[in-house]
Formats: sequence, C-alpha cells, structure tokens
Amino acid sequence: MNRSDFQSLCRLRVNEANVLLRNGCFAGAYYLFGYAVEFAFKARIAKATRRHDFPPGRAVVDSVYTHDLVKLLKSSGLELSLHDEEQKNRAFADNWLTVKDWTEQSRYEVTIDATKARALQSALLHRKNGVLTWLFRLW
Repeated sequence: MNRSDFQSLCRLRVNEANVLLRNGCFAGAYYLFGYAVEFAFKARIAKATRRHDFPPGRAVVDSVYTHDLVKLLKSSGLELSLHDEEQKNRAFADNWLTVKDWTEQSRYEVTIDATKARALQSALLHRKNGVLTWLFRLW
C-alpha cells in the first residue's frame, strides 16, 4: 500500500458511508467514516516514508499498524498542527473530540443512531472545520 492507495481508500469509504447514511444504515456509516479518517492519517504517514529507507523498528511499526486514531495522529507527525488548529478554531476542536472517540470496535455496535452517525459525518466533512477537511490539506 502506498500514499495514493490510502487516499483512494479514504475517499471510497467516505462515499460508501454517505450512501449508507442516506439509506438509514447508521451503524455501517459510522463505522466506515472512522476508517476514512484512519486511511487519511495513514496517507499522511506514507507521505513521510522514503522509498529506500530501512524498515523502522518494531515500536514504529506497531504505532502505524493500528486503528487507534490518537496513535495514528502521533505517528503522522501532526500533533502540533492539530493543537494549533484547535487553538485557532473552537469548532474544529469540538469536531476532533467527536472523531477521536471512534474505534474499530464500533463494528459491534448495533445501537448507533442517525444522530451519532451524522455527528461523525459533520465532524469529518464540515467545509471549514472538518477533521478530514484539515487532513486533506496535509496528506
């Protein structure tokens, strides 16, 4: 997988999640929106990887082969940028609070409702304050 693959997967998962959301499949939409963020962070991480670098140590590998969005944020090198954005933009900070709570364990949740799924969609895709909107500028 390379950066372009992760970017494509991110866009694909957003599109699929939007289709599910429009059709009342809220748990599936929520789950796929979360994977879209994961793939965006992994695209950013791939951007920093040099083609001929020696493979990193086990700790680095473990930090990027995860679904944990906070760990991926750290591995992406964007912690400072996120903090700066949060300081400038309260709506973005609120959106990050919504996004960071997603986990891959949501695949087992059957009670995710329209409100929760739409909140994640908005937190990701808001034109000015969305977390993916921010990541798209940096990946």
